Amino acid sequence: MAKKKKKKLPFVYQPIGFVLSWAGGALAGIAFQKAWMVLRHEEEAPDALDQDRGWGEILLAAAVQGAIFAVVQSAVHRAGARAIARSTGVWPVASKKGGVD
Repeated sequence: MAKKKKKKLPFVYQPIGFVLSWAGGALAGIAFQKAWMVLRHEEEAPDALDQDRGWGEILLAAAVQGAIFAVVQSAVHRAGARAIARSTGVWPVASKKGGVD
């Protein structure tokens, strides 16, 4: 029975993963807005096509946004996977190593 669970769980996790991705993206957006306010004391970060902003400002905003997004997404997905593993005893995504964290 455990083998069936292992094969089916990754497919069951997909919609959960989608919701976690959406929630993580929203959370990362909020975190970036707050971080930009602290870094530059501006409510809005520069857009790549903003003619009045320099390269340094635009690239800084992109780097900060990317870093925050990656950290938040990883944390959200990891927490979701651990919660599924704790409740079912099976890691939700097939692993090449086969181990559970």
